[in-house]
Amino acid sequence: MYRNVLVPIAYDSDHDPKAAIEIAKVLTASDGKITLLHVMDEVPAYAMSYMPAGFRDETRVALSRDLAEKAAQLKNATGLVIEGHSGRTILEWAEEHDVDCIVMASHRPGISDYFLGSTAARVVRHAPCAVHVMR
Repeated sequence: MYRNVLVPIAYDSDHDPKAAIEIAKVLTASDGKITLLHVMDEVPAYAMSYMPAGFRDETRVALSRDLAEKAAQLKNATGLVIEGHSGRTILEWAEEHDVDCIVMASHRPGISDYFLGSTAARVVRHAPCAVHVMR
């Protein structure tokens, strides 16, 4: 059983977090903790000028609220939204917070993943801890 489990949550149509959260519950020790983490991609300054005023802040608040609701249904869990490059930020957060298991969903790889690599593949290759990937 793991004491500090990280569950990266992607808010897109390819990923449903329910299964990853259920796996995390099973893998977490009774006195362990779960962190539900969403990484908001950084938006270039030039692109921000095309977004409605306050859009990023409103999005962050909505995502934070959703993660808090999901975390409230779990024992000793928190939700967190941070900004950065998804793969790199997940890895950095896991290392900085002594995570001992990352539970994440993965999508079916497309051709671009073979050239660039998916977030899950990057995390698996470079994680400082165990990684449980589910399709």
